[in-house]
Amino acid sequence: MAPALPGGGPRVTPALPRVLIHSCAALLAAVSLAVTLHSGLAQRGVALAFGALVVLGELTRWTGPDRVREAAPLGAAGALSYALLGEHAGRPTGHGTAQVVTVVLTASLLGSVPHLARGQGPTHDDLARRVLTAGFAAACFQPLYNRGVFDGWIGPAYALLLLALLTLTALCDAVLAAALAHARTGWPFGPLLRDELRAMPGVGSAVCATGAVIALAVAVAGLWALPVFCVPLLLTQVSLRRYAAVRATYRQTIASLARATEIAGYTPAGHARRVAALSRAVGRDLGLSGPELAVLEYAALMHDIGQLSLVDPVPAGATAVLPAAEQRRIALLGGAVVRQTGGSTQVAEIVERQADPCAEQPLAARIVRVVNAYEEKARDAGPGGPLTALEELRLATAGEYAPEVVEALARALARDGLTLPMSG
Repeated sequence: MAPALPGGGPRVTPALPRVLIHSCAALLAAVSLAVTLHSGLAQRGVALAFGALVVLGELTRWTGPDRVREAAPLGAAGALSYALLGEHAGRPTGHGTAQVVTVVLTASLLGSVPHLARGQGPTHDDLARRVLTAGFAAACFQPLYNRGVFDGWIGPAYALLLLALLTLTALCDAVLAAALAHARTGWPFGPLLRDELRAMPGVGSAVCATGAVIALAVAVAGLWALPVFCVPLLLTQVSLRRYAAVRATYRQTIASLARATEIAGYTPAGHARRVAALSRAVGRDLGLSGPELAVLEYAALMHDIGQLSLVDPVPAGATAVLPAAEQRRIALLGGAVVRQTGGSTQVAEIVERQADPCAEQPLAARIVRVVNAYEEKARDAGPGGPLTALEELRLATAGEYAPEVVEALARALARDGLTLPMSG
């Protein structure tokens, strides 16, 4: 457990939801494997074909440094389409929920072998989500279909039925993803769920649409539909990787520009990086969404760029001790630099307003101001520096720093066990 901070103890990571989700996934997988081994595979050719599709999806899994909501969209679409497959070339399939889970789990593990060998494979969370979402979709469809409940559903009605089931499955997956992220990081569940729901219209809608189209096409044209209808999703995945590469390049450019103050000797080495990392943690605690966190991180990286206009550097780059008028001048100059270098207007506004009176600042500017002051006060203050700096911020909350941001900072530090590096 992390050490307690003055005024409150650390927040313990809520591991119970994660344990519960993993246990449910493991139980479902074990029961499904036992049932499938006892009864044997129904329509082995169809099972092998969809298993191969899931394997291909896992082989093309995104293994970049940043976590994405769906790293293997083709594998997810293949799993969902098999879960909602009722017919193959006009003939009923007859496979059930247990076989769906068995095929999806086995194929996911096989496709993950190359990634696991490189240390980049899916986590237990990813596998648990895949098993539970595939099992949920199959449990909603397969028993009712095999009993003939959907025999009267034809044409558009049947397509709408599949889309409705896929929407329910996507909502289930969003809840699972948010719960697992909450358990893994300790961040608030509500904002995490909101981020998951906001991400659904993107790659999530492509996965659901592809799953529905594959299930409908195989019902009519047979397994030849698989290679035809998986190509668009593969091309979408390539486009997403290119977009991720552009974002990574943009972030590296911002980080390099932020280091200009360090190279020129205006700020200590690593100061901007530390402020950005802790600002993001505080923003998470306060419930900022993914896009808002990205803007906050960029603004935190660039918050000292205005110091390049100073003739004489501030000792140790500590702008928090400067007069308010000088702080505002540096902040306005920093915002101008961000605008002139093609940066976001949102980032520029946060940089400009970080020295405004606390009551007039947007939340992101309040966060940058508090975190920057904390890092300056705690730096080079010895083992007790973090606690001393936090107490100083709390005593100054009458108007200089936002109290809710200071308390969020305390919670973020407690989660990390006060392990934020204090040197470059």
